[in-house]
Formats: sequence, structure tokens, C-alpha cells
Amino acid sequence: MKRLLIAIACLSLCASALVQSGLAQTTDEPASRDDVILYLRVMHTHDLMQKMMQVQSQTMQQMFHDQLLKDKGTVSPDFEAHFNKAMADLLKNMPIDEMTDAMIPAYQKHFTKGDLEAMSAFYSSPVGQKVLEVLPSVMQDGMQAAMPIMTKYISDWKERMDQEMKASPSTPTTPPTSQN
Repeated sequence: MKRLLIAIACLSLCASALVQSGLAQTTDEPASRDDVILYLRVMHTHDLMQKMMQVQSQTMQQMFHDQLLKDKGTVSPDFEAHFNKAMADLLKNMPIDEMTDAMIPAYQKHFTKGDLEAMSAFYSSPVGQKVLEVLPSVMQDGMQAAMPIMTKYISDWKERMDQEMKASPSTPTTPPTSQN
């Protein structure tokens, strides 16, 4: 009886060790294409990319508007409508699925199967779902807060470039002479 209990305990330990080693192998093994696709589905990548691009288009619109105002002193009355139409067309025809498919090897390169499983578990949780839901709004609020800083930086940079171009001695280029 004692030997039977010892044998069962040994078998239990061996089975536990096998399960542990099997889990360790799956966490360190390279991520497959299917692992990445599953993760991207959990992330709602298609919807998230669309929302992020909309936020970026709003930011770009504001930046272009401000730059035109600074450069020309006025913005045409139809700027908003024209820009909104152009952005809607850009976003409507954006090949998001192709872009996502092209990104899969990068995920495979940088994440293991275990990494993707852990990230999928997080983004499947209530907190992870909240992150995915509010991230576009967080980005929009953050971009609005950063907009004055970016606008000033770009304006200062443009002035520096203009001054450097004016200060730089222009060397006339002569076309090469052909030798016959």
C-alpha cells in the first residue's frame, strides 16, 4: 500500500512536471500566424485602426487649418467641407485589412506565442476592453493638448530651415558638358 501511494505521488509529480514543461514550451515558442490573427481579433484591430485614423484626420485638419491661417492669414470658407470630404474618402478606401495582414510578420518577430496569449487575456478582460474602448478618445484628447506644442515646434523649425536656406551660400550648378 505504501509503495502504491509513493508510485501515485511520483506519477503526480511527473505529470505535473510534464504539464509545466509543456506550458513553458508553448510560451516561448514562436507565434504562429493564427496566434497573431487571434490577438488582432481580440484587439478589434480593424475598428481601432479606423477610430485612430479618424482622430488623426481631425488633428491633421486642425494643424493644416492653423498653418494656413499663419501662412496666408485666412482660410477659404470651404476649407472645412473640402478637407472633411477628402478625409472621408481617404478613410473609406483605406486598405485596413491589407495593412493588418502585412503587420502579422512584425508581431511574429517581436512576440512569442505566450506573449500573445497573455496580451489576449488582458485585452479580453474588462479593463482591457475599457482600454480598447477609450483609447481613441484618450488619443484625441492627448493630441488636442499636444497640438499647440506641435504647431509651435513646426513653426519654429520651419523658420530655422528658412533662415538656414537663406544663409546657405547657393552654389550655382553648371550642367555637365558632353564630350563627343
